[in-house]
Amino acid sequence: MSQFVNAREFIVTEAIDGLIRSSGGRLSRLDGFPHIKVVLRSDWQRSKVALVSGGGSGHEPSHAGFVGKGMLTAAVCGDVFASPSVDAVLAGILAVTGDAGCLLIVKNYTGDRLNFGLAAERARAYGKKVEMVIVDDDIALPDLPQPRGLAGTLFVHKIAGALAEEGADLNTVAAAARRVNGGIRSIGMSLSTCTVPGSPREARIPEGMAELGLGIHGEPGVQQVPFSGSRGAIEAVADKLSSGNDGLPLVALLNNLGGTSVLEMTVLAHDLIGSNLATGLRYIIGPAAMMTSLDMRGFSVSTLQVTEEDVRALLYPVEVSGWPGMSEVGEAQTVGMPATLSAKAVPASENAAARRILEKACAALIASTGDLNALDAKSGDGDTGSTLAGAANALIADLDKMPFADTAALFRAISQTLSQTMGGSSGVLLAILFAAASDGASKGMDLADALLEGLSRMQEIGGAGIGDRTMVDALLPALLVLKLGLPHAANAAREGAKDTASMLKARSGRASYVGADQLAGHVDPGAEAVARLFEALADSPVAY
Repeated sequence: MSQFVNAREFIVTEAIDGLIRSSGGRLSRLDGFPHIKVVLRSDWQRSKVALVSGGGSGHEPSHAGFVGKGMLTAAVCGDVFASPSVDAVLAGILAVTGDAGCLLIVKNYTGDRLNFGLAAERARAYGKKVEMVIVDDDIALPDLPQPRGLAGTLFVHKIAGALAEEGADLNTVAAAARRVNGGIRSIGMSLSTCTVPGSPREARIPEGMAELGLGIHGEPGVQQVPFSGSRGAIEAVADKLSSGNDGLPLVALLNNLGGTSVLEMTVLAHDLIGSNLATGLRYIIGPAAMMTSLDMRGFSVSTLQVTEEDVRALLYPVEVSGWPGMSEVGEAQTVGMPATLSAKAVPASENAAARRILEKACAALIASTGDLNALDAKSGDGDTGSTLAGAANALIADLDKMPFADTAALFRAISQTLSQTMGGSSGVLLAILFAAASDGASKGMDLADALLEGLSRMQEIGGAGIGDRTMVDALLPALLVLKLGLPHAANAAREGAKDTASMLKARSGRASYVGADQLAGHVDPGAEAVARLFEALADSPVAY
């Protein structure tokens, strides 16, 4: 799998310098590349307790992304998924530790414990006051003697960081860090493994399954479970996290493991807030990428019951790039729709012939969904049929509200429904057509001339004309002969649609980005939709 890297041996050092050079001067590093990779606060004066954390790279923004006022003083970075050396950790401690001392915040992995632990001993030999807290928030295996450190580590960073920034002494900061660590519960779920630079992605998780309780280094989870969407994933995680609540508010940290889209993460947030954790859930941190596993398509949830002092510390302002902030959980707030969009201006009225025409047109589009999607897949994203069917279903739902007896009002109502329910540029263009046709009808134009007026306005705004391989190639010929009857219009639309199969260059829409070899021999889906609509109307005993 291709990645935006230059060489595996330079990926961490180049990433660190990229972070520092784009920090606006807030961050610096020790001059120890390539073996010593330590990111520091540029403004640090050693007058307060220093907070040092770190570990293997590949978890960005952890840990360098949390270096700054209010959180970490320094981050010691190892290679990808590899603990930093004792010398690197010691260099970080000595660079930032003054008389107030230093707290090391270490995730519970053997390499990190040993290297940070030995560095702490050596720093003490230099006369430095050093305390260490080991974070072990993983609950995937409750009986595991050495639970791993996961994204819940960030609770410790933030609360300890606030206390240190306010001038608390080392004993106070360390005690708070240990207390907080004792209350954190974390577990993750993923749909894929991660891609370690220079290595192929392991295909360990089959399609339709998700891995529950996995670590942040690509190691296997506790179990693979059937995947049933966001809600099911959150339920599985929430079941593991549920425990006795002593009445304190609950904070949930929703972490992106690296490869999950922002859209998916906000759906997960929606389901998390509605899960069985919701009873005590008062605050949420994220959703955001905070402690990732390279590009893993997964998420983790960390929870902590908090005191008022904890809440204050979690809300304490910081100057770091990686912290997304904490928000209070609430209901989805809504504001009433503007009057012009929330109600039809003209009351419903009946005209049996007009109603049958609209019903028949909608039925034709719905019946053509699969064929139009298949056509669109040749030159677009394969959704023309679904988009038109969605609009047709919306119009059917609004039939009883339509002013069928008033052509101008009917066109305006159709335009309004299309603009509210039909996605993409085609929805906007058709809404413009019917809005302009409404104006034409209100000026006394007959049906054919009003629709031609609407098409002219649509072309003016959309820019498409005959020969541009769009719905216009079928719609304009049909409307030009509509006064002769629907059979003539249907024939003209069909001929116009056929012509698009020989047009090797589209000048509008997504097809304009597609090469001639993909267009040749395929009718434009919009033109095909127009042709089918008129053919359906011509086959029906309706008069326009």
